[in-house]
Amino acid sequence: MDRYRYSKTESNKFKTSRLPSLPVTSTDLYIFSREGDRLDLMANTFYNDPHLWWIIADANNLGKGSLIIPPGLQIRIPNPITDLRVYLEQIEADR
Repeated sequence: MDRYRYSKTESNKFKTSRLPSLPVTSTDLYIFSREGDRLDLMANTFYNDPHLWWIIADANNLGKGSLIIPPGLQIRIPNPITDLRVYLEQIEADR
């Protein structure tokens, strides 16, 4: 899943995109971060793809300039993400 797919482009340059808030579901996972946790490593653990770090970052308002997660934070892991593509496509269609 490419996070830039829903980005607006101009002259082959990506503009900043503001994704809608990911809906909270009863199947989301919650964990407390530990020393050394990173968004890409968590994405690899929970989604088997480190490139999906932006999903966890967006859900927790993290990742602005760093993939490192401070220890002791409660982190929401959106789960499952199979419906995320459908959700983003619906948001795009409604624009």
